[in-house]
Amino acid sequence: MKQRRAVFALGVSIIVLASVVAGRRFAARSTRPTASAPSARSEPKLPPVPSSSALPPIPPRPPRPSYLDTTATTLVEQRSALFTNMQNQLDLPAGALDKIEAIFAASNYLGQGEPKITKHPMTRAECRAIREKTPDLHPEDARCGARYMVPLFDPARGESASTANVCIDQFEFPNIPCEYPVTWVRSSEAAQICEAQGKRLCDAHEWEGACAGALHTPEVDYTFGERRIMQEYLHNKTRELIWAYGPKADQKKCATMSHKSSECYTPDWGICGSNTYPAGAFPECVSSFGVFDQHGNAAEHMNLPVKPEQLGKNGGVGETEMKGSWFIFASEAVHPDDCRWRALMWHAGPIRALDSHRNYHLGFRCCKDVRPSESPKADGGSP
Repeated sequence: MKQRRAVFALGVSIIVLASVVAGRRFAARSTRPTASAPSARSEPKLPPVPSSSALPPIPPRPPRPSYLDTTATTLVEQRSALFTNMQNQLDLPAGALDKIEAIFAASNYLGQGEPKITKHPMTRAECRAIREKTPDLHPEDARCGARYMVPLFDPARGESASTANVCIDQFEFPNIPCEYPVTWVRSSEAAQICEAQGKRLCDAHEWEGACAGALHTPEVDYTFGERRIMQEYLHNKTRELIWAYGPKADQKKCATMSHKSSECYTPDWGICGSNTYPAGAFPECVSSFGVFDQHGNAAEHMNLPVKPEQLGKNGGVGETEMKGSWFIFASEAVHPDDCRWRALMWHAGPIRALDSHRNYHLGFRCCKDVRPSESPKADGGSP
């Protein structure tokens, strides 16, 4: 019996030893390169990963074009660059740019001036360099719900940006800092372009309040019931004398030092260049609200309500009004340019008139109705 047990134990030892040796041999074979197919139980063999040096270089992603700074030679090129900049710089409502392009397409003049003869006295790049060196440039206010807009209110009545119910573009249309203003625009076209963006053409008293740093009520700024020419006379007779930058005129602070084209003796597309500056290029030419270029650069269309129902906030439109001095005002000051001065029926007519006035130094900016904040923020007044 003892002999049988010894034999059995010896046999088991031999089997175990043989298994160990076989396992080592299999492991050794498995570490060697082999072209044999994997066994049915093994995972599929993946292709080898090349070394990093073998990978092709990843091309850098082109940055999204944020600003075209081209010198156009045709109106088509000029408009194309303008629309691209509007798309990249402004958060326009859906479909707004298509509507604006259609308005431009219906005009043979609407743009930034006849490219062949327009000579801007400052480049967009020079404007951006100036603005980058200026530490305090009145930021936009998000409560307006659109880029480059600020609220209007009357601090003397205890109002603030949080309680404002109207905002205004900080720059002349297209309302992009360091872009040239759009000119050769009729008031009917200006109204349509504003409306395409969910805005409206500014009322005269809103534009004036944005410049003077205090938005008066319509009851203060209009004498409804009087003839238009009498309304303007009464308004000018008692108006406050103030400029966007302070209580004394200083035209050198604003975009007033350009020149007319040499042959521009009458407003004509072929002989008058829109020799404007980039919008916002003069950091001192700004109101306390943060609205630029209300003196100098392009003059601006706006709505003059001669009846209460023609106020923009009431959904109405009235007659044409033009405010703001223009880009040669330092050498040719043909009218007062203080904030609250109102022109005496220049090119007067309905805003919607299809033949309303246009010329090489006339542009516009837009306003927007907003609801007062439900929980006013402490902002100390102006934004």
